[in-house]
Amino acid sequence: MRITVDKIGKKFIKEWIVRNASFELAAGGKYVFVGPNGSGKSTLLQLLTGIIPVSEGTIRYTGTDEKDIETDHWYKHLVIAAPYLELIEEFTLREQIEFHSKFKPFKKGMSASDFEDFIQLSHASGKTIRHFSSGMKQRVKLGLAFLSDVPVVFLDEPTTNLDVQGIKWYLDHVIDHTQDQLVLLGSNVEQEYGFCENIISVSAFK
Repeated sequence: MRITVDKIGKKFIKEWIVRNASFELAAGGKYVFVGPNGSGKSTLLQLLTGIIPVSEGTIRYTGTDEKDIETDHWYKHLVIAAPYLELIEEFTLREQIEFHSKFKPFKKGMSASDFEDFIQLSHASGKTIRHFSSGMKQRVKLGLAFLSDVPVVFLDEPTTNLDVQGIKWYLDHVIDHTQDQLVLLGSNVEQEYGFCENIISVSAFK
C-alpha cells in the first residue's frame, strides 16, 4: 500500500490547521509526524485515514496492483490506535476482540484467547470495557493495531495512559509486529518513534 498526498489542507472556521502538505508514504515504510502540541499532528493523521475530509488537495491510496482505492474503502486497509477513538464500552474484552476480528482478521489466524494473552489481559476476558482503566484500554487499542492483518497502521500518541510496564510492552512489540506494514505515527516523545526512519515536521505545513 502506498499513500500519495498532494497539497492537502484542513480549515476549521477561519483557521488553517494544515495546509499545502505534499509527500509520499511508501509501502512498508515507518514515518512519524512531529511538532509542538496543537501543531496539527492528530488532524493530519485523521485526514490520512479519511476520518475527516480534506478542505483542499488530494490523498490517494494505491494498492500493490497499482490501482487506486476509493476513499470509502480505505478503512478496510488500515487500523488506528488513538486516545480520541473509543472502544465499545458495553462489550466485554472478549466481545470487543471478536467484534473487531469480524472486520479486521488477526495475523496468522490468532484466536481471541491468544490475543488476550498477547496484551496480558487474559484475566479480564469477561470484564466490561467501561470498567477498564485508561491504561488497559490503551493496551487493547494497541494490540488491535499491532495484530490486525492490514497494510497500514496508524499510531497517534501510542503510549498515552500507559504506565512504565505498559510502555515497555509497547516498545517490546511495536517493531516486531509491524515489520511489513506501512506505519504512520504522531508523537512528540522520541522513545515512541525511535524505530521510524522517516521524520516529517507538521510545522512545515502552515
